Amino acid sequence: MRIAIRNTAAALAVAFLAVPLGALADDDDEKDEAKGHEELSRAMKDAKVPLDRGIATAAGKESTAISAKYEVEDGKLQLSVYTMKGDKFSEVIVDHKTGKVAKSEPITSGEDLTAARAQREALAQAKRSLASATTAATKANPGYYAVSALPRLEEGHPVAAVTLLKGSDWKTVSERLDSAQ
Repeated sequence: MRIAIRNTAAALAVAFLAVPLGALADDDDEKDEAKGHEELSRAMKDAKVPLDRGIATAAGKESTAISAKYEVEDGKLQLSVYTMKGDKFSEVIVDHKTGKVAKSEPITSGEDLTAARAQREALAQAKRSLASATTAATKANPGYYAVSALPRLEEGHPVAAVTLLKGSDWKTVSERLDSAQ
């Protein structure tokens, strides 16, 4: 009996180790994403400011918006917009109820700086603004509310990946940034 138990335990251990660790991580990522989507879906009911308006407000007349997203930070909904002016980056928090700038902080290091630099590169060939692409995405998808707009290169073209929400339905659409539309 002990040999059978040991063999079973050994077989289970080998089977567990045979499962790719990436598959376990992917499963955790999917659970985290679903939890984040659920939390953000509930919080978005309080949002009064469309994402494209928040983008325009954050950029103002002198900066360029390079990404934007609604997120839940410390249990509270916030609208975060990364902007650039020259070679300087900032994170601008726009009040999701009033549409006014709540605060602005320079981005000088870490993952935020890495992300801002990549977003700047994706926008280098853009002919339309992130706000314009976000507006187009929401107009093309009636009833959906834009929750993020992130630039990236797709087949060599700059696009805005605009994530949209309608109730509990999520989807992401791509809007080309290198052609005036």
